[in-house]
Amino acid sequence: MEKFVRLISMVPLFILLCLPSALAGHDYGQALSKSILFFEAQRSGYLPHNQRVTWRSNSGLQDGKASGVDLVGGYYDAGDNVKFGLPMAFTVTMMSWSIIEYGKQMAASGELGHAMEAVKWGTDYFIKAHPQPNVLYGEVGDGNSDHYCWQRPEDMTTDRHAYKIDPSNPGSDLAGETAAAMAAASIVFRRSNPAYASELLRHAHQLFDLADRYRGKYDSSITVAQKYYRSISGYNDELLWAAAWLYHATDNQYYLSYLGNNGDSMGGTGWSMTEFGWDVKYAGVQTLVSKFMMQGKAGRYAPVFERYQQKAENFMCSCIGKGTRNVQKTPGGLMFRQRWNNLQFVTSASFLATVYSDYISSSGRYLKCASGSVPPSLLLSFAKSQVDYILGDNPRATSYMVGYGNNFPRQVHHRASSIVSYKENPSFVSCRGGYATWFSRKASDPNLLSGAIVGGPDAYDNFADERDNYEQTEPATYNNAPLLGTLARLSGGHGGYNQLLPVVVPTPMPVSQPKPAPQPKITPAGPVSSSGAIAIDQKVTNQWNAKGKTYYRYSVFVTNKSTKTIKDFKLYISKLYGPLWGLNKYGDSYGFPSWINSLPAGKSLEFVYIHSTSAAEVSVSSYTLA
Repeated sequence: MEKFVRLISMVPLFILLCLPSALAGHDYGQALSKSILFFEAQRSGYLPHNQRVTWRSNSGLQDGKASGVDLVGGYYDAGDNVKFGLPMAFTVTMMSWSIIEYGKQMAASGELGHAMEAVKWGTDYFIKAHPQPNVLYGEVGDGNSDHYCWQRPEDMTTDRHAYKIDPSNPGSDLAGETAAAMAAASIVFRRSNPAYASELLRHAHQLFDLADRYRGKYDSSITVAQKYYRSISGYNDELLWAAAWLYHATDNQYYLSYLGNNGDSMGGTGWSMTEFGWDVKYAGVQTLVSKFMMQGKAGRYAPVFERYQQKAENFMCSCIGKGTRNVQKTPGGLMFRQRWNNLQFVTSASFLATVYSDYISSSGRYLKCASGSVPPSLLLSFAKSQVDYILGDNPRATSYMVGYGNNFPRQVHHRASSIVSYKENPSFVSCRGGYATWFSRKASDPNLLSGAIVGGPDAYDNFADERDNYEQTEPATYNNAPLLGTLARLSGGHGGYNQLLPVVVPTPMPVSQPKPAPQPKITPAGPVSSSGAIAIDQKVTNQWNAKGKTYYRYSVFVTNKSTKTIKDFKLYISKLYGPLWGLNKYGDSYGFPSWINSLPAGKSLEFVYIHSTSAAEVSVSSYTLA
């Protein structure tokens, strides 16, 4: 206990320097698991037997019927109930790229099967949405009527009209992104399901042909998308993006030539970007082409590919603040591009920085910035800093991943999570009644949207956890998709592999039906509480002011009231907004510190925590008597 006492004696000085940022290292494996789980909450259609988000039910079961096509399935993009094709396809592309680069790390953490299922849920839908070579359905539902209602997906009464592109109504950006998604996913399934991979490639080839031959912006054909997912960047970036992924998937020289011959005219070598997302793909194209360059595949297109790579490095340098035009950062260090769903750009940029760090590390070179040469580790450190900010290392000590940590958004702008589960209460929720009864509630959501990355804070690190604050509290699938790869990389570390070698995605272990998680026994907050054999007593032992805030040191005694020794004990602690000493963290629970493994009868252990509010809620989750 001597080390513990010494540590506590240093706490006031230490905490003045570091609060209110979270101090402990993050469990990237847990964050990865949760971020994949979020996609199950976004599923449309008939839910499978192994559905883990159990508060959701079947929905959208008539989608496409009026058009004579089966469009059941796919993903809702965000907090609404529309299936928007462009962001859905980008989501699948980025999930696939995450697996292609870091599938081994996902397999090591037991999440590869779940990640591949998330990809397949999207590609199964795209196969349905592409019933003919030159037809692609790009939207189901209408954002205007959908946003007028606040209903669970299971209760939808809004219009479910299906919108398509074809030669007479072109959509090169939509078809190109969907081709990219299918091609990237084919790499994911190449080893474990080669027949399915071949089917995906067949669709990818046809969709690229549709995109390239019949050129036009998709939102000029599917005009209802303009208010929600307007293609501001046009379609040249998606054509290059699709060609890059088809080359990656097939090694077909046609697509390499396409990148080489069109790089200059289509902006691949001209646009120096500081953003990457569902609309603007140039930085992604430039990063992928740089990989081909470093793999020695450029051939006679090497001069063009070098220009792609120069623009890729401009993007990387701007992210780490060493370029000629650097990205804006909040005072807390977060990349900031726009007030509406800013975190989508943070997760995407962090992924590109992560893979590019590994590419140049594998090739034995440095990043070339305006300020000089930069080692690959600096790019990875940047990505880690952004992920750590999202997970709670920020001025508010707020996790912007729902369900991760102790302080995360509770009033998410999300129809399904904010309304009582259909399984718990199947009473119909009407279009406007949902606004009156559920949207306007000031309480926490009845359903936990575990793993969702919300829009995030503003340019000054401010955030309001309010359901009507859609700019900050609405999640989206394309926020999460790029994060999968970065979390897997941070969780698995660098095993000395060469990131430029041919991709081999491991075959995942079968995904089985999970056992329900044990529910913690809730013990009331306050100075004294108990649960069976355990009594919990907490009190304030010190307080001080720093930078206009009052911080409190709480001392908590856990006492064994039984006549037997307690082992395998776990506590559940909620409403904790600062650091804690004297316990070890295990996922969402806390257990014995490393220096003891049991608590004899009548004995107590002490732990302390510090934060700037009233006492945390401490309850007993589980224990055994020996």
